[in-house]
Amino acid sequence: MSEPTQKYSITMPRDIAEAARARSGPSGLSSYVAAAVARQIERDNLNDLIQVAEAEHGPISEEEVQALRDQLHEARAAQTGDEAGAA
Repeated sequence: MSEPTQKYSITMPRDIAEAARARSGPSGLSSYVAAAVARQIERDNLNDLIQVAEAEHGPISEEEVQALRDQLHEARAAQTGDEAGAA
């Protein structure tokens, strides 16, 4: 069962609304906007967690960020290689 919905009236710049409508496809503008808002809420929640973690443990350095990006890149490359080998 899907979540209950409610109708809202929002205001946004026309060019953004038209671009969203053009990209929304068969699911419709409301679904497209709801997904975009859900992604923004996830980002906001992650930023809140980062602030709490940095307050407790100190900020993460650029070197640490880059090392984690490298690990993620390597993991994705390995996963892609595994999928190609399995096919």
